[in-house]
Amino acid sequence: MAMISGVEHALSGQLLLIDADAVAAAQTGESLSQAMLCTPEVSVARSGREALDMLRAGRFDIILADMPSLADLGERDEDGMGRIVRLAEGALVVAMAGGASVTAAVGAMRAGAHDYVAKPVAAAALANRIGELAQRHGRPRSLGIDTARPQAMADYAGFVGASNAMQFIYEQIGRVSTSSAPVFITGESGTGKDVCAEALHSQGPRKAKRFVAINCAAIPRDLMESELFGVARGAFTGAHEDRKGAAELADGGTLFLDEIGEMDLSLQSKLLRFLQTGTISRVGEASVRKVDVRVICATNRNPLQMIAERKFREDLFYRLHVLPIHLPPLRQRPTDIMVLARHFLDRYAREEHKSFGGFSNEAAQQLTAADWPGNVRQLQNLIRRIVVMFDGGDIDHMMLGAADIESQAFAPADTPAPRAETRRAILPMWQQEQKIIEDAIAAFAGNISMAAAALEISPSTIYRKRQTWAEMQKAS
Repeated sequence: MAMISGVEHALSGQLLLIDADAVAAAQTGESLSQAMLCTPEVSVARSGREALDMLRAGRFDIILADMPSLADLGERDEDGMGRIVRLAEGALVVAMAGGASVTAAVGAMRAGAHDYVAKPVAAAALANRIGELAQRHGRPRSLGIDTARPQAMADYAGFVGASNAMQFIYEQIGRVSTSSAPVFITGESGTGKDVCAEALHSQGPRKAKRFVAINCAAIPRDLMESELFGVARGAFTGAHEDRKGAAELADGGTLFLDEIGEMDLSLQSKLLRFLQTGTISRVGEASVRKVDVRVICATNRNPLQMIAERKFREDLFYRLHVLPIHLPPLRQRPTDIMVLARHFLDRYAREEHKSFGGFSNEAAQQLTAADWPGNVRQLQNLIRRIVVMFDGGDIDHMMLGAADIESQAFAPADTPAPRAETRRAILPMWQQEQKIIEDAIAAFAGNISMAAAALEISPSTIYRKRQTWAEMQKAS
């Protein structure tokens, strides 16, 4: 039974299961029907070619594809997956294979699959994962998931935002915080991975103990081990006394490893041993010490890509990647931009003892339409500079231009205003992008997979952008 928003929900829709093993397919189909509370809409294909015929004949909402079962569609499993994705017509595609293989996962994701799971997998866990994917990729209603909430939270444990994307993050934190299992947070720089880690600690049973954070990118390689595990007296020149490391300081609490992708490979093996045994050895000390910590890690990089490049240990990834949380970039939740801007304006105006009325309509439109490559942190810095640079009043586009020194996304204050006819002719970037994509879809008679192939993007990108455009239009 799928768990969305902490409540049991029925998932519906057409499900295509591709598996050459007839017995396994029948068992999986039956257990999924029960776990997802859906009507008997599970269709089974015994081969890749049979699956293609079924996809040409009808539409499916969910596709679960056993990668080896696609062998008749190409020499490589990802070749077959690519053909399935191209005919998927907006379905959620989940690749499956026996055992945890990074190579298979990378190939499946590159071919357009939304997720990869290792077999065997519990039906209830898989149903729950499908529900989360539906929320993330903007297809909850097509699968019968009710996204209506009695009241959307505008802030939660340090986060600010009332969009559906953030409501989902709040719910994930609420569920995950009660566990002691490792959490793997991903997201672009500035999305709030450190805020998420602290929220997991503060909302969980370990909140009375310490939260210790280490930035793996900020500590020199030769000092990282001692910072993490501690140092025994006399271990090296300058070690005049015993010193606890972050893992020992966090005993009973939470250890947060930020930017874990920057950790040296030799230390990754020692971290893996720590996770497996729950024991540490200080540098220069032979004895071991037992510690009880919950490990949370974060990275702004693609962990599967790092593994493929041999920059991150595969076994460590699967040890840490137990409870994943992905933080969406600010551009994918435009309805939160002004909520955040007003929050930062109130906060910094109080700190600077100044009085600001708010934002002009033009300034609000500019802020909402901006791309925000630096995400929430970039918006926060911009608002703070405005508060420091100006004395008060309503924030207009002139103030935005004067304070924007990061991306130059806003016209500087001394730039002449464009002529009216030029201003009318220039559309915001997201509207131009929308026109390009929608024109491509129209050129292929509504076939999103073919349009995506022509544009050299994934079909899932088009569905995600359509959801973003809808939010942009609501915000304006």
